[in-house]
Amino acid sequence: MERLSAVAGLKWLRAKIRARTGRTLVGIDGVDGSGKTTFADELAELLRECGLSVIRISMDDYLNPAEVRHAQGRTSAKGYVEDSYNQARISEDVLEPLAKDGSGRYRTASYNFKDECEVCSPWNVAPDDAVVVIDGMFLHGPKYWRAAGDKVWDISVWLDVPFAETYRRMADRDGIPSDPEDPANSRYYQGQLMYIEACDPASKADVVIDNSGSHDPVD
Repeated sequence: MERLSAVAGLKWLRAKIRARTGRTLVGIDGVDGSGKTTFADELAELLRECGLSVIRISMDDYLNPAEVRHAQGRTSAKGYVEDSYNQARISEDVLEPLAKDGSGRYRTASYNFKDECEVCSPWNVAPDDAVVVIDGMFLHGPKYWRAAGDKVWDISVWLDVPFAETYRRMADRDGIPSDPEDPANSRYYQGQLMYIEACDPASKADVVIDNSGSHDPVD
């Protein structure tokens, strides 16, 4: 496992991915506010600049409906970890078809969180050498490990950012309390602590990246 700055991490990923053949599944994991979407977009752009075919997918487009997300209670940290994502659709639309030996016929979304409604995105066909960059939470949990004990991801990333910084960002972005331990944050903060303690994503990721600050463009 490597532990790198954001710039060094992007360069490391670019080198590793360029050396691969066939489809490559890249999972970008981290807590709320760690910069997963921005980091994944930046990586995707770097890879496109190298001439690679890149597919970008966000797990936020595969949330469960509200009644499923909150089935264990609106304040349940366990429910946050276990019920946020529609795992069946993620597997059917993304992970299985976009695996190295998959059909290549994939979709990019099943749910619109803003409108709280299901969507049916069109089927696409991926090139045999596509790089699939997926950002989301809990990507080093048991649902992303095969029976043989290896990861679904060909390459996985853990973005390491202190909670004090992630909640400062989310307070600015979403207007939530900046204190992680504020009761209003309990479901999400405690759920993330539960995930980190149970799954130790930093030990399972191929690279751990300090994404706590801004960085210069990658050359």
